[in-house]
Amino acid sequence: MAKTADQWFAEYGESHRNPTNKAIHWVAVPVIFTTIIGLLWSIPTPAAFDSVPYLNWATLALVVTTAWYVHLSPPLGIGMGLFSMLMVLAISAFEQTGLMPVWAASLLLFVIMWILQFVGHHIEGKKPSFFKDIQFLLIGPAWLMGFIYRSLGIRY
Repeated sequence: MAKTADQWFAEYGESHRNPTNKAIHWVAVPVIFTTIIGLLWSIPTPAAFDSVPYLNWATLALVVTTAWYVHLSPPLGIGMGLFSMLMVLAISAFEQTGLMPVWAASLLLFVIMWILQFVGHHIEGKKPSFFKDIQFLLIGPAWLMGFIYRSLGIRY
């Protein structure tokens, strides 16, 4: 039987109780999520993709990811889909600035945020959840969305 969002969140939360680790996750998890989008965004696409705005490997991966979130919880899927769209727009806007390539900024932030994550887990004294189950890499962002929903009184 598939786990519910609350079951995933409870299991994920077992290694995220320390206030410092939680604070690090509030910064690092959304940034890591965004950097992965940025890295996928940077992979060259076939010419056939050019006729559809924003069609690239990142947006295709986000369709699959959002479908997974919708399967977990339709309301969480909507929130994660909206967050994903905002991050796509942010990446597109950053790309337009020409400050540096999206892949370079994404890679730099990805490494820095993972270092922070491991510092947080060292402080916590527990391994990151994804060592137990790779699906926890998708649960982290939804776990944060769950906090936002609960604070707003939104049921998921």
